[in-house]
Amino acid sequence: MIHLNIGSNLNSIHGSRFDNISISIQLLIEAKIKIEKISNFYETPSYPNQKLPKFLNVGILVNKNLNLLKLFKDINLIQKKIGRNKTKKNDPRIIDIDIVDFNGLIKDSKDLVLPHPRAHLRNFVLYPILEIDPKWSHPILKKNARFLINKLSQKSRIEITRLNKNVKIKHD
Repeated sequence: MIHLNIGSNLNSIHGSRFDNISISIQLLIEAKIKIEKISNFYETPSYPNQKLPKFLNVGILVNKNLNLLKLFKDINLIQKKIGRNKTKKNDPRIIDIDIVDFNGLIKDSKDLVLPHPRAHLRNFVLYPILEIDPKWSHPILKKNARFLINKLSQKSRIEITRLNKNVKIKHD
């Protein structure tokens, strides 16, 4: 399966952080990307500067029959449409869409590293994966999300909040 993670910690011309993520998912659907499951929203402090606005994230399970290059191009186009400007690492952002795992592919190029190189260290990636795909296993580490969550620091495990709120998708 293909796992994406979408995050936002800034409002935009489209609305709130929730809106930015929901619109991104709507644009993925319009790009003919078949979404199988979407996690609840998760909220975490900004890292490393916790004075910055909190992040919202969702995990998405996408149908595995996709072309990687097309998916990568679609994601970059969607980020631009929503208003993402490339900024310094860890700066606040309107939208961030990461390919966490692409059918277990291991790839290391200047444009894309798969699986995502820090996925196994990020609470906001692991908790949504555990929610929507509990059998998922990290392609390199061969460990599941629950095992990797248990390896996180206590601080990292308690500073994430699963919100009782789901993505709103417009149906035709």
